[in-house]
Amino acid sequence: MNFIAWLIFILSAVLEVGGDAMTRKGLRGSGLFFLLAGFVMLGCYGLVVNMVRWDFSKLLGVYVAVFALVSVLCGQFVFKENIPLSTWFGLGLIILGGATIQWGSK
Repeated sequence: MNFIAWLIFILSAVLEVGGDAMTRKGLRGSGLFFLLAGFVMLGCYGLVVNMVRWDFSKLLGVYVAVFALVSVLCGQFVFKENIPLSTWFGLGLIILGGATIQWGSK
């Protein structure tokens, strides 16, 4: 995977995690602005992630690993959640799956 694809996946994951966080905040009483901001961010995620020109299954299979990593790190450092060991273990399995999709048989 080239450097540009990594950047696109990281940007996509930040947009998706941020969009979900904004939507969640909007639905839980913070108002229409947060809901609309989340909607826009999630739409932008869909555009950005598809800039990588891979087969759809490989694209989303590898992206899921990046998204999972960004999601758990965001929970840990942005939302100050206590992430259980089982989640870190599961994240490792997801990353291993993404690596298998990326570098497995061609």
